[in-house]
Amino acid sequence: MSENKEKYSSFRIPVPAAYEAIFSHFYVAENRSSASITKTLLPSFQTILIFNFGVHAELCSQQNLKIKMEKCIVLGPIKRAFDYTLPPESEIFVANFKDDAFYRFFGHVSLTQYLPQSPDALLNANCFNMLWTELKKIGDPDLKVAYILEFCKKYLRQQNTITEHLINFGDTGISSIKSVAEMYNQSERNIQLNHKKSLGYSSKEVNRFRRFLKAVSYIQKGAVTTFPLKIDWFEIIEECGYYDQSQLINDFKHYIHLTPTKYLKFQQEICHAGA
Repeated sequence: MSENKEKYSSFRIPVPAAYEAIFSHFYVAENRSSASITKTLLPSFQTILIFNFGVHAELCSQQNLKIKMEKCIVLGPIKRAFDYTLPPESEIFVANFKDDAFYRFFGHVSLTQYLPQSPDALLNANCFNMLWTELKKIGDPDLKVAYILEFCKKYLRQQNTITEHLINFGDTGISSIKSVAEMYNQSERNIQLNHKKSLGYSSKEVNRFRRFLKAVSYIQKGAVTTFPLKIDWFEIIEECGYYDQSQLINDFKHYIHLTPTKYLKFQQEICHAGA
């Protein structure tokens, strides 16, 4: 392992059981090396809150523009992969909102996809600048998490019952829109609007993403269990509900800017390096 890599660290912090419906996890990354380190953030359909300590980290937009992270930014829902760069002496602390939790906390604010926004600008307040100041004083990441959880407790709104039902359907293969519309005697159009408003994306968008994740899972499983490596692409197309190979390729290019075969090669290289 190189000296630079030895001085770069990143890790996840799990969420206490009482807050598992609000955050999926917290993420910390620090670069104490002498060189900038670039990472790729894969799509998750989650909205994230990033606290930037130390030297400003940078985001790379879809147009390859470098955008400096301010003290605290909101980004999402993350629907496509993008790169970010951590220069020397940078540190980020990321809260990953789950399902509708961002909107339960911030209300129905308007987010600009793929561009970071100041949470204080969204709320027309100065509370997150003050929160950043307090977190900056705390060295222990676990104590940072505890402070954030206590901070958000008093602002979190009750979950809408319709949204709760939409979330609970999850990846069941059942039409959540149609079922919830019948349950509440509303039009499917109204439920679709509720879905978009409460979660930040439509049911059609997230169903496409789940199909993509299923394909990724099949590819990763095949890469681990078959030697010499052999992926049955037509089996993946059939099992994951794709019409043809072209649709599979389009999804990979859409979400991570790679073809399935290039993604597979990337995975092989990572596994080989780890071994």
